[in-house]
Amino acid sequence: MTDKQFNAFLRFLIDDLKEVQEEVDTEKKNKRLEKILENLQNTLED
Repeated sequence: MTDKQFNAFLRFLIDDLKEVQEEVDTEKKNKRLEKILENLQNTLED
């Protein structure tokens, strides 16, 4: 992975986390966090 690809990955992650931070519904917030964590785990396993 190049530096630019890694930076793009981080931008997507930061954007997703900011959206979760703004979520007021606790259940939705938890589901979104679970999805982010699942995606990160899948990325590690690839």
